[in-house]
Amino acid sequence: MNVLIVYAHPERRSLNGALNDFAVQRLRDNGHTVQVSNLYEMNWKTTLDANDVRERSTDAPFHPSLDSKHAFANGLQSRDIEIEQDKLRWADALILQFPMWWFSMPAIMKGWFERVYAYGFAYGVGEHSDTHWGDRYGEGMMSGKRAMIIVTTGGWESHYDARGINGPMDDILFPIQHGMLFYPGFDVVPPFVVYRTSKMDETRFEATRDALGERLDTLWDNAPIAYRRQNHGDYRIPQLTLQDEHAAGQTGFAAHVE
Repeated sequence: MNVLIVYAHPERRSLNGALNDFAVQRLRDNGHTVQVSNLYEMNWKTTLDANDVRERSTDAPFHPSLDSKHAFANGLQSRDIEIEQDKLRWADALILQFPMWWFSMPAIMKGWFERVYAYGFAYGVGEHSDTHWGDRYGEGMMSGKRAMIIVTTGGWESHYDARGINGPMDDILFPIQHGMLFYPGFDVVPPFVVYRTSKMDETRFEATRDALGERLDTLWDNAPIAYRRQNHGDYRIPQLTLQDEHAAGQTGFAAHVE
């Protein structure tokens, strides 16, 4: 299988760097072909702006979504965007690896999504009607591919449990897993989370590495998170609210998981 790892950490001599090196080698040892988009080494441009469109007229104001649509449809995207889109087309699985900074991914990785997920590529695709509201949330360009997050955080695991001060980790990662990965069609397997990174000694690192290896070995075997698919009857269309018989009386992120 082909695996793309999008990696965001500014220091290769870090825990993330060591885990990234291990993940690449483990996947290759298992016979997979691996590419890594190391965003800091690439000096990835974070901001989506008019410079992302080649041969753009300056007569009209820049419109992020419509200019993205025009550039994608007419082969006018910045070359670095096209290269990353080609990697996504090539990949059978996408792994996002990053440290959790302020309850999300580093800005450089958010910028990767904003620029690479062009209109017509990752969103704005498919029929929009009274029975089908676009190819998204379980459908789309990434259908048939898998995705997984590898994330590190300094907080204790208890800080992120159901009653923890930081909120449940599943809720914190929901905008990424459901909104950035499931939205264009990825089957999203549960994340691999490393807690309390400042207390990582050699023994614990070896155990963490072994656990990550097991997750990578079973990347195509583990059941994905059972997010509800948009166009399969669970939601009213075009309102896109859950039908009364699904998750009755339940609200919040968990209602969107079967």
